[in-house]
Amino acid sequence: MFKKLAALTAATLLFAAPALSQGFPSGNITAPPPPVPAGIKVEKVVVHSKAIEGNLEGDSADRAAMVVLPPSYGKDPKKHYPVVYYLHGFAIDGENFYNFMHVPEAVAHNAAAGREFIVVVPDTLTKLGGSMYGTSVTTGDFRSFVADDLVYYIDAHYRTIPTRAGRGLAGHSMGGYGTWTIGMTHPENFNAIYAQSACCVSPRRETVESAAKLAAIPIEQGVKADFGTRAALSSMVAWSPNPQNPPYFADFPIKDGQLDELVLAKWANNSPLAMVASHVPALKSFVAIGADVGTKDGLIADDTAIHEELERFGIRHDWATYEGTHVDHIAQRFDEVVLPFMAQHLAKAK
Repeated sequence: MFKKLAALTAATLLFAAPALSQGFPSGNITAPPPPVPAGIKVEKVVVHSKAIEGNLEGDSADRAAMVVLPPSYGKDPKKHYPVVYYLHGFAIDGENFYNFMHVPEAVAHNAAAGREFIVVVPDTLTKLGGSMYGTSVTTGDFRSFVADDLVYYIDAHYRTIPTRAGRGLAGHSMGGYGTWTIGMTHPENFNAIYAQSACCVSPRRETVESAAKLAAIPIEQGVKADFGTRAALSSMVAWSPNPQNPPYFADFPIKDGQLDELVLAKWANNSPLAMVASHVPALKSFVAIGADVGTKDGLIADDTAIHEELERFGIRHDWATYEGTHVDHIAQRFDEVVLPFMAQHLAKAK
């Protein structure tokens, strides 16, 4: 399992470049269930999303989510809690990401230090391997699923602090990308955001050769392809959907043997780095923004670039690099950095 996850460093680098990678696993990543400390309660719920209904790819509008409740939740029926929504990366579903990140232990450690949260890990796995947290007629509107449908469900079924002040959004890799894009497009729902090792930050480009190779992949092969190929196809169906162009219901970045600049412009429109300049008020509305990346992560250049772009516009944020790869310290940092960051900037349990 760890070997598969270690491969993500190179695979996400290839995706971010992007190029059609070979040799990475075609299946989705799994991880064994984590220990659940005494007093922690974990529930797996299913949330129906109006925002995902009717998508052309045929992905289910019923999305699982892991809900982790702190030790005091079952003891004090009048107490309400802040919620941290935690977004997974590509080619892994919400439950396996929850497993790998040892979320129950992180919730228990922070509760013991007086930092109490409900943590929610939704599943956004799609036919090709990941929603890219896009707004697409092909895959569905996963930004609204997270920011609206999921938030509404959790507020309706659990004792939350049901205001912006009581909600935080964080994620890793593709989930870090989703943290940026959902944060910028739905800032009214979250008080603080934190992106761990975000992928796909810069506008994506192709060469004529790589675009032609992508366009030549039959969908039957695409759904079973290696990590990098599925990531490229997933981003395409999320960022350049076309309901009149089956079977992918998306436009490839090549037309008549030349790069299609309109498609590339649509991709750039989904780049967090490109979005910053037009979403300055949204970003400045957050009480706090955090981001980090490992020094041995192939995504460090992209993540440094968005840090510098935020600085350029005077957007306050916490920024850190640490010695590590794309995956080797992320669970520890969720426990020791991300949740304490959220405790500092979200309303307290009461």
